[in-house]
Amino acid sequence: MPRILAVDWGARRIGLAVSDPTGTIASGLPTLMVTKPSEAPRRVAELAQELEAESILVGLPLLLSGARGEAAQAAEAFAQAVRAVSALPVVMHDERLTSALSQRRIHESGGKRKGKAAVDQGAAIALLESWLQRLDAQARFAREHAASAGEKVGQGGAQDTGAGGADGAGTSAADGVGTSPADGASTSAADGASDSGAGGPELP
Repeated sequence: MPRILAVDWGARRIGLAVSDPTGTIASGLPTLMVTKPSEAPRRVAELAQELEAESILVGLPLLLSGARGEAAQAAEAFAQAVRAVSALPVVMHDERLTSALSQRRIHESGGKRKGKAAVDQGAAIALLESWLQRLDAQARFAREHAASAGEKVGQGGAQDTGAGGADGAGTSAADGVGTSPADGASTSAADGASDSGAGGPELP
């Protein structure tokens, strides 16, 4: 699976994570500190090229209701700018609760004093993990669907073959038994009887 660069966008900090070539592990990268927002898309594009990533995933900070607020609109504008400067596919994925998940993980690991940059990095990791799980689920569904379709085709072919064999056996048996012996026996007996009966009275 191609490597994916995940971006947890922020006006001042951008959390980053990247997938391994197998698409199973999400690893955090140093958080990108933003001094000029206009430079952020270019720096993300350069990092994607350096990592040989083939696509970029940008978190979409929807409201809990699912609506798009100002933050989501700003993230969409950022994603569009990254797409323009990188020429790579850029997709967006719901990042609701990723920051909360990152904070909980930091707390559970005993890193209570870690700064916001660590939270942003953790949010990018959580975002990428969620996306990889989605891709894996889609691939698994496609495989199961293909296998199911193949089984149905195989069952249909077996039924057709069975029906053809039954027809062939029925026709051959009926023709061979019903037609040939019966016709031969009735014809021979009838001819013999009529010949004997016709020639009998002419003898002296």
